[in-house]
This record gives sequence, C-alpha cells and structure tokens, in this order.
Amino acid sequence: MISSWSTSQKAKTYPAIYMGILVEGVELTFENGRVVKAAAEKNQDFLLRMLDSDPGARYLGEFAIGLNYQIDQFTRNILLDEKIGGSFHIAVGAGYPETGSRNKSIIHWDMICDMRRDSEMRLDGEVVYQNGRFTF
Repeated sequence: MISSWSTSQKAKTYPAIYMGILVEGVELTFENGRVVKAAAEKNQDFLLRMLDSDPGARYLGEFAIGLNYQIDQFTRNILLDEKIGGSFHIAVGAGYPETGSRNKSIIHWDMICDMRRDSEMRLDGEVVYQNGRFTF
C-alpha cells in the first residue's frame, strides 16, 4: 500500500485546454484527492469557475503516465497528448466508472505535465520515476 506520493517538477506544464480555452501555468494543491488551492498564470478565473462548477469538479478523476515515446511534442489534441512519453496527466472532475471511480461531475478536464527534465515522482519517499523514465 502506498502511504505517500509526491511529484516535483520544474519544467513548465503544457497549457490546460478545456472548452477551447487555454489555461496556462496551472498549479494545483491536493489534499485527500481534492483541489484545495488552484492558481494559473493565464485564465485563472476560468480555472476557478470550472473547479467550482459542482461538488465533484475539484476531485481527482484520473491519473496516468504517458508511455508512448514515439509521441514527443504537444499537439493540443488531448487524446494524443496525454500519451506523450515522459509525461503524466491528471483529470479533475468525473472519473471512469470502468476503472472503479465513483467521482461524478459535469467536467472531466485533462491536464498534462512534461516530466522529461528536472522532475521526479516518489512513492513512500523512494524515487520511482525521474526525468520521464521509471527508475526500476
């Protein structure tokens, strides 16, 4: 069982695009799977409106690591971009019931983070992913 998870990332994230609106420089702080603090360099008001759209919108609905290293650049096509090798993505809002998610929301907003430089993920304090690659 994982008791703690963290990520540190210094590189800039890709723009978060929802309903055709670009939100840049997104920073989210989670506690118990819920966004408790949100900021953005551009279109922060839109980000906050979407997170406040219903009770489930601030909850983590999806988390995945991109493993397709043949895809190496951001295209603004989320179904392609979320698979970029060396990235990870989350979605706030609704999760997929097929994966066991019970979170319901009118939104499902994917946000992608490039982890290929100056970044790492830790599980229970141990580095398991660094600069876009698993360490084991």
